[in-house]
Amino acid sequence: MPPNSPYPHSLPEEQKRFAALKQIRDEVLALKASPLYAYRSENKYHPVIGEGSHFAKIMFIGEAPGKNEALTAKPFCGASGRVLDELLNSINVNRKDVYVTNIVKDRPPENRDPTLEEIELYAPFLRRQIEIIRPTIIATLGRFSMVFIMENYGLKERIGAISALHGKVFDAKTSYGTVKFIALYHPAVALYKASQKEVLKQDFQIIKTVIG
Repeated sequence: MPPNSPYPHSLPEEQKRFAALKQIRDEVLALKASPLYAYRSENKYHPVIGEGSHFAKIMFIGEAPGKNEALTAKPFCGASGRVLDELLNSINVNRKDVYVTNIVKDRPPENRDPTLEEIELYAPFLRRQIEIIRPTIIATLGRFSMVFIMENYGLKERIGAISALHGKVFDAKTSYGTVKFIALYHPAVALYKASQKEVLKQDFQIIKTVIG
């Protein structure tokens, strides 16, 4: 790579990852098999694929987009996103350097919890995102994404309540090696219970120690 290159990684690899993630976007856009496709179309919503560095060391995984996210196609862009930004700032991590996504890529009606059917339908896209980006740390935001990662990446026997597991660090097994997994509360909890923001800040300090 020539000196002063604008690309921190090799250009062919940048292009490869960009193309692979674009393919995921195109497939989700055309996913008429989704029970959320009609709801998306009726409301002129967008699927929310993910946002951030394609070489991120840290991947944050939420549950499903809300209304603001579905209108803008950007994950965590509303009130929860502002909390997430504040938490990232507290550990001196720039949001553009991480990757943020959800298991389910379309908004469920009325922000309800995603169903098992929806999680199973969209899960292959998330698995591919993990394989493309190859994060060394996976941090889940909320119990649905926590359970999904633990079930699918070698931690099934350790599953418990998020109240007991948040902030703990586990070794998760991926195809490209072992990564650090940390379960976190969803940032939205801080909007309803101020004391939970302090819990989240403490848990983000754990991320900081894992980053090294």
